[in-house]
Amino acid sequence: MSKQPKILSTILECVAVLILGGIIISLLNRTIDTEPKVKNVIFMIGDGMGVSHITATMIHNSYEPLNMERATSAGLQKTYSANSRVTDSAAAGSALSTGYKTNNGMIGMTPDGVAHPSIREKAERAGMATGIIATYPVTNATPASFVGHVPHRNMEDSIATYYLSNTVDVIIGGGSRRFDQREDGRNFLDSLRAREYIVTNDLADIKDVTEGRVAVFPTDDSMPTVLHGRSTEFLPTATAKALEILTNNADGDGFFLMVEGSQIDGWAHKHELEGVITETQDFDNAVGVAFDYADKHPGTLVVVTADHETGGLTIVNGNRKFDLNDHMVDYAWTTGGHNGGMVPFFAYGTGAEHFKGVLENTDIPRIMCRLLGLDEN
Repeated sequence: MSKQPKILSTILECVAVLILGGIIISLLNRTIDTEPKVKNVIFMIGDGMGVSHITATMIHNSYEPLNMERATSAGLQKTYSANSRVTDSAAAGSALSTGYKTNNGMIGMTPDGVAHPSIREKAERAGMATGIIATYPVTNATPASFVGHVPHRNMEDSIATYYLSNTVDVIIGGGSRRFDQREDGRNFLDSLRAREYIVTNDLADIKDVTEGRVAVFPTDDSMPTVLHGRSTEFLPTATAKALEILTNNADGDGFFLMVEGSQIDGWAHKHELEGVITETQDFDNAVGVAFDYADKHPGTLVVVTADHETGGLTIVNGNRKFDLNDHMVDYAWTTGGHNGGMVPFFAYGTGAEHFKGVLENTDIPRIMCRLLGLDEN
């Protein structure tokens, strides 16, 4: 029998394999191309919120699921700073915003004084819309880390200047006195108005605003806590309104929004459990707004985490026996400050699968940047 038919058959088989392989690769590429890419990031930070704070809130809710529990991916992040095993909010906020660790007290720069752009600044430079929401002053450590670069967090008048040199489409939070009661006599609220911001002290004033730039300062310093009269609708409503405005401002180019549940930390410093729970619930309600937005807008990633844990909260059995119902627990505080433990993170929406396991806090903004197509460094 001639060898030619065998050779021909072998050639035809190879060609068939190559063709089939090409078809499979083409289909895979087509599938990858049609998968939603991350174009919007909502970064939510519960200041001082540790695992025990969340657990205490779960117990208070009789274990009815929190919005955070809807997350499809979760893990733990390390919080230590460049010069301390126990971080402060400035160093932690800077790590979460720039991807670089720094010394306690420093904002947006490494210990050698080199400023590094935050993910919000990178997003702005890439043409994306951006926003900042907090219930502490917007010049406080965590929000400041996404806007400014100063050697010390107490330089809040200097931090306020970065809201003029940057274009933050949506600014909502406390701290108007850093803008209109300044030592240098300048009125930054007028400066914002000159840059076509709607400036107000009442969130209701922007109820019908759907695009453009807004700056809402309900108070001249920190906002009241929920226990002291702040509406439980404020943070969720602010988040929803910011998302509406940023969506329209982005016009398809994507946006970055940072939302801080600021006052979990303050109550934990004071060992006031009721305050911690009410602020954690309020923050979780805003998380629900963000998750719902992600459900309706493919391409949206939501990451929820904390900068550190405050108070060293421990949940123990009420009488050291293990036969009591869920409500019979005691709460013990081990410090009036921060501790060095890891804190949780939760991810939801497009790209959530990239957030899992144990991460450095600096990994979180770097992963976000990579998914958005921004420079990680």
